[in-house]
Amino acid sequence: MRTTATKRRTHEDKYLALVQQFPLRPLRSSHELDNAVAMIDSLLDRPLDGDERDYLAVLSDLVERYESVHEEIKPQSDCVMLRHLIEAKGVRQADVAKGCRIAESTISAVLSGARKLNRWQVAKLAKYFHVPATVFSLEE
Repeated sequence: MRTTATKRRTHEDKYLALVQQFPLRPLRSSHELDNAVAMIDSLLDRPLDGDERDYLAVLSDLVERYESVHEEIKPQSDCVMLRHLIEAKGVRQADVAKGCRIAESTISAVLSGARKLNRWQVAKLAKYFHVPATVFSLEE
């Protein structure tokens, strides 16, 4: 039977092994970023204990910090953003139209790139998808 001290040491050993594999320090290059993302992917593929989740949280923060400074996020068109949100939520155009009280033909026209969203539609879609309205371009 394992004692509490033995269990804790096992968890600490896992944590230290992760730190030895990929030290927790600021990322300074795209190569280090790629390695950090690979490490995150490997961790997400298995169940984690508390110390491993802590390591993952800190490593994720380091990746986010690097990307916020070095990676430019290009604005996406209403068409691309709406398509992404629909896929991410796993709904159909008809579901979005009904949930937002926007004509299904309007949703279809936006998805085809034939139409832009107005402020009212953006507000309804943002509420429906639980995202800030700023994810849409609102080109006028």
